Amino acid sequence: MELGIAGRWALVCAASKGLGKGCAAALAREGVNLVVNARKLEVLEATAAQLRALHPAIEVRSVAGDISRDDVRQAALAAGPQIDILVNNAGGPPPGDFRDWSREDWLQAVEINMLTPIELIKATVDGMAARGFGRVVNITSAAVKAPIDILGLSNGARSGLTGFIAGLARQPHLAGRNVTINNLLPGAFDTDRLRQTLDAAARASAQSSTAIAEQRQRGIPAGRFGSADEFGAFCAFLCSAHAGYMTGQNLLLDGGHYPGTF
Repeated sequence: MELGIAGRWALVCAASKGLGKGCAAALAREGVNLVVNARKLEVLEATAAQLRALHPAIEVRSVAGDISRDDVRQAALAAGPQIDILVNNAGGPPPGDFRDWSREDWLQAVEINMLTPIELIKATVDGMAARGFGRVVNITSAAVKAPIDILGLSNGARSGLTGFIAGLARQPHLAGRNVTINNLLPGAFDTDRLRQTLDAAARASAQSSTAIAEQRQRGIPAGRFGSADEFGAFCAFLCSAHAGYMTGQNLLLDGGHYPGTF
């Protein structure tokens, strides 16, 4: 399917690996110019080179640094002529017991997983509306729909973003101007983040990470973990010209793991 977004400009956060890289790669294959961000310069530059190789006509500009910092956000926003597509993404806070988390831990989680996406949205959606096209995809977590007990920091911060988006996405000056804002809720995807969670569960249960992984996969109807490439393909469709009638939605990609009807 031709997605109708060739030549657009996208800002993809946490794009050097994992789900962010999968989204950036899918957009690159569609001819979308990219501004990619991640903390580590060397890894980001290597990813940028890989993305350029996916399509001969695109530009890929990299901005390294912590996107929760205002100066890094401003540099990322200024790296392209405009931002037509925004993919908000950030590594989640560490797992643990809420009794061990300080106020600073909570503030950091909210800063990274709620306030930073909101700042990027605020900086881009009015320009999108003025041009008559915009796509915002927030990568959150399946834990927003079905909380995971050891991921309380993520559960709380990402749920705050979800509530904010529910109101913003439906405002007529955005939805009526072909600007959509949706959330993608990944379940268990084969990423560094998943491996960290498996390692933590293994330490807590005195089992191996491999045993924990096999146990988790048996609980997923698809019988496997997802891949970053298939996640990216879904993200690219949400960013496409064909997805203008979908906004304010929380889209769960989890291989059927969530058992509810709604």
